This record gives sequence, C-alpha cells and structure tokens, in this order.
Amino acid sequence: MSANSAESARSRLVFPLDYASLAEAREGAARVNGAVGVLKVGLELFVREGPAAVQLAAELGCKVFLDLKLLDIPETVSRAVASACRLGVDYLTIHASGGPRVLEAAQTSAERENTGLRLLAVTVLTSSDHEDLAAAGVTDPPAAQVLRLARLAKNAGVPGLVCSALELAQLRAEFGKDLLLVTPGIRPGGAASGDQKRTATPAAAIQAGADLLVVGRPIRDSADPYAAAQAIVREIESVQ
Repeated sequence: MSANSAESARSRLVFPLDYASLAEAREGAARVNGAVGVLKVGLELFVREGPAAVQLAAELGCKVFLDLKLLDIPETVSRAVASACRLGVDYLTIHASGGPRVLEAAQTSAERENTGLRLLAVTVLTSSDHEDLAAAGVTDPPAAQVLRLARLAKNAGVPGLVCSALELAQLRAEFGKDLLLVTPGIRPGGAASGDQKRTATPAAAIQAGADLLVVGRPIRDSADPYAAAQAIVREIESVQ
C-alpha cells in the first residue's frame, strides 16, 4: 500500500481519550501517536480538565473531536457551539433529538464563527436497542428512528451524523455522499462488545459507507495500543 493510502486510512481512525485525568490522557495519546488521525475528547475528560484536554489533542497534530452531545435550548446550544469553535475544535457532537430549532441554531452558529468546525448530529446511541427506545416512548426500531433524526439534521444543514454501522447502508442510500458518517461501536474480529449493542468490524463499517471510525477499548485496553491501532488502519486501508 502507498504512503498516501496509509495516511488516508489513518485519518479515518478516531481514538477516544477516555481517561479520568489529563496526565492519563497524555500518556494514552502518546501510546497511539502517529497511528490515529483524530483524537476524541469526551465528557469524562472535558468535565474535569476543560479546554486543556482539547489543547492536548491539538498539540499532537491530530484533528480534535469534542464529543459533548449537546442538548439544550437553542440559544444555549448556539453559544456552546461558538465556544467550541473558538477552542479550535474540528468536530463537535449534538443530539439530533433536540429537534429542528436546536439543530438550526447550532449550525448557524458554526457557520457564523467560520472556523471549519463540523457538527455531527447523534442519532441513536450504539448502546441502545429497540427495547431501550421503546422504554423511552419510541416505538419504531432503531433504523427507522435513525433515519428520522438524520432527515432532521440534513434539513437543518448539519454536515455529519453519528450512527451505528447497521444504519450506514440506508443512510448512504438516502443521502449519498452528502453527509459525513461517523461510526462508533467498532469492534475488531474477536473483540468483546462490552456495553455496545449495535457493532461491526472496521472493514464492514468502511464498506458500508462510514467515513470515520471511533475505536476505543479495543485499542486502549490492548497490551500494545499502537500495534492495535495500526492493525485497524491496515484493515481500513485494505477496503477503502
């Protein structure tokens, strides 16, 4: 495989900095430095360390994915998006279930700031299944709910979605290449699924239409995280 092909594959791999402190996150990021293209800062780390966690990801030369899954009234979300833009974030998540006014306010804010931040609308969490949705009053199966929320996001101008690998094919059929599709719940062959209920292998997700893959525990908990990340990059490269 060519160097360009390898770099392209690496740019599609997102590693979550799911650590309790900045020191642990720095150590974890160092273990995969050069093997992943995007570092994701989630709630645990951001609540404790704030913007310093974003700065850590940026210092390593990776794109920064701030995964806060914003859900609030439109004005509050709009201001939060503007703040994320000023931090230099590349990707930011927002719950599509917030509805059209929240999604439109968020996207308008991102466009106004004009920093290149791309909003990602979260559809249905990969830890949720039909039973979980039903308990929350959603009677449709996950695939139907994902499509409903994806249409809301697309109509609001949001450029990307977060969805499981199981919905990728239907979203590509509906939207073509118009939306950036980000897929968590990725598990290499033989890896434990943990609390994820709708999972797929890296190759299957890429072939189904994913643009970015979020892979956490299979890399973080490996005896050699760098080698684990490199193996996933090779798998992406083999099918992209």
